[in-house]
Amino acid sequence: MERFARLVMHHRRIVSAFWLLLFLGGLLSASQLNGRLSLDFSLPGQPGDNAEQELIDTYGVSTFDSYIAVVTVPEGQTVRQSRTAVSDVLKTAVADVPNVQLRVVDFASTGDPGFVTDDGRTTYALIQAPIPTVFGPYVEAQLDPALDRAATAQGFESGLTSYGLLSAGGDQESSSLLLETLLAAAGALLVLLFVYASFLALLPLLIAAVSILTTFMLVLGLTTFSDVSIIVQFLIALIGLGVAIDYSLLLVSRWREERAHGRGNEEAVVVAMQTAGRAVFASGVTVAISLLALLIVPVPALRSMGVAGMLIPLVSVSAVLTLLPALLSSVGPRIDYPRIRKEGTASRSWSAWARLIVRHRFVATAAAVVMLALLVIPVSKIAIGPGSSLESLAQSGPRYDALRTLTDGGVGTGVLTPVEVLVPAADAEAAAEAARGVDGVQLAVVGTTRGDQAVVDVLPTDATVDSDAAAVVDDIRAAVEPVVSGDPGVTGLGPTIEDYFSAVYDNFPYVLALIALITYILLVRTFRSVLLPLKAVLLNLISLAAVFGAIVFFWQLGHGSEAIFDVAATGAINFWLPVVIFAFLFGLSMDYEVFILARMREEYDRTGDTSMAVITGIGRTGRLVTSAALILFFAFSALATSPGTDVKVLGTALGVGILIDATIVRALLVPALVSLFGRWNWWLPTWLARILFVEPSPVAPTRSPGIVPEPEPETPEPADTR
Repeated sequence: MERFARLVMHHRRIVSAFWLLLFLGGLLSASQLNGRLSLDFSLPGQPGDNAEQELIDTYGVSTFDSYIAVVTVPEGQTVRQSRTAVSDVLKTAVADVPNVQLRVVDFASTGDPGFVTDDGRTTYALIQAPIPTVFGPYVEAQLDPALDRAATAQGFESGLTSYGLLSAGGDQESSSLLLETLLAAAGALLVLLFVYASFLALLPLLIAAVSILTTFMLVLGLTTFSDVSIIVQFLIALIGLGVAIDYSLLLVSRWREERAHGRGNEEAVVVAMQTAGRAVFASGVTVAISLLALLIVPVPALRSMGVAGMLIPLVSVSAVLTLLPALLSSVGPRIDYPRIRKEGTASRSWSAWARLIVRHRFVATAAAVVMLALLVIPVSKIAIGPGSSLESLAQSGPRYDALRTLTDGGVGTGVLTPVEVLVPAADAEAAAEAARGVDGVQLAVVGTTRGDQAVVDVLPTDATVDSDAAAVVDDIRAAVEPVVSGDPGVTGLGPTIEDYFSAVYDNFPYVLALIALITYILLVRTFRSVLLPLKAVLLNLISLAAVFGAIVFFWQLGHGSEAIFDVAATGAINFWLPVVIFAFLFGLSMDYEVFILARMREEYDRTGDTSMAVITGIGRTGRLVTSAALILFFAFSALATSPGTDVKVLGTALGVGILIDATIVRALLVPALVSLFGRWNWWLPTWLARILFVEPSPVAPTRSPGIVPEPEPETPEPADTR
């Protein structure tokens, strides 16, 4: 690291010019990226996805873009009496949606009385469209006014609803990624001004801007080879902002500390790179490794999040270890003005806190364990599904009114989550009859026939929005299989839930074990310890369990979600969220562990005293870790302002996870456990050290556990300025 730091400083102009080119390339790429991102969440190879692809190939539509058009005739009339006029309204509305092929199943095409409400005045049509290729409400933006015009012309009332429209609260305007990023950056700037109290606070923001735009450029290149999820742009902007600033914060703070101890500017950069730079490198690799979990699952959208997610820490680490030293060695001292806050000694408040924990290590451990246990308890009630119960969807507005018209008329909420059964045309009527006999099904009709293939549209009585409600899908499949030749294809929201469980969660424990093992091996080499990495991995898993318990309590059970976000209990956590939350939080939380334990290891090597290592380690990193956590929290809070409930859940989960980790775990439990384990924290046997190519760390002789004050750092010899 020393040789690398000197190489960077020697070629600082070349390094700066290189990153300037990447920055400019990123500026040009950012505006082009949105149109290249994908909305596809398919699960190749799974039964439901195979049926979905057959539906798309044969009929050109998808169950993931389904709508319910509602038409109500005036009082004194019935739908049966106005059957032709109602049919004309729907045909006209569909025809007015340009350049899109729609599939329509309604009372006029089937004659099934299940499409008419109990009072006979309202009917509905199932309308399905192709998967959108661009982000935005294209179909509903065209279909809704067209339906209103056609119905008004006949003197009817109309409405349009769907599970997706209700999930968005009726607000289909896309959130401003730029605005969210600027809000997060403003919060980060406030924290940096508190930490540095000088113009140096702007430097981490510059590193973050370069890192984010460079990552955008790399992802744009990635879109030429594979599909990349639309969610990736939010992850890059907001998580990239937090990660780049966090890494910069650590390196710049160590540079200031070394300068305060009397080192010359370039020597301060070298020492900062040898210590903080090494921790940044290990931390970034750990975050990247944790995102391997997303690469292993057989879901292209999640894999693209994993690839882009890995680029975030890797690009940030590259910028922090190259561009930042180049800038510090050239303009660092000039922008470190007015230097109100000094870095010569450790934080008095954090050192006092560390002394208190060391003195009462058993009480601190017990208190942290109790708090984590209380947070973990609700995780036993977790339910996986689309992520929004009907109660948490929009409870007002035209989308809700359209659904309410149907439910008041005796139509079940399962109309929002149709199940499509693909069968041979010759067996279609038999399949529909079998599906009608399933408990929990309100309607089953032969919707569309094309050639020798047919689609049987099955509407459950209740919406299939979680793993329990989706059990009706198995009953439908079991009822239809005996009456058709070959295996029927079953697709829709309910089958998708089953597919996700099969593709992702059945094998996820093995993925989790692999990630934990790789992380453990990396940290053994970083900390030169057998016990510290084991503790770090276990605490990370416990911290994650606490996060899932918190989001189950807050979102799924609704204790606070309505008061803060005006969203009722979701009833389930969206099936893609737990994997993404784990992948990002496992690595991001490990950042703080690496920052703290790396400094403790350094101090232990210097003093040979565990208590001294804990006090100095927390005294030096406590303010930094807290500030870094606040920066990430601001970034995730900005993510939680997005209109979609799922993105809100993701933002709050990541934000709460960072706060839990930085407070209960890293500021309380970690120093208490290190103090409890004493000299065994630092043990690395010779044979293992030889395998990992690091210096062994034998168990030191037992010594008095007394607490001594932190000695003032020695002033080094004058730096060689040649």
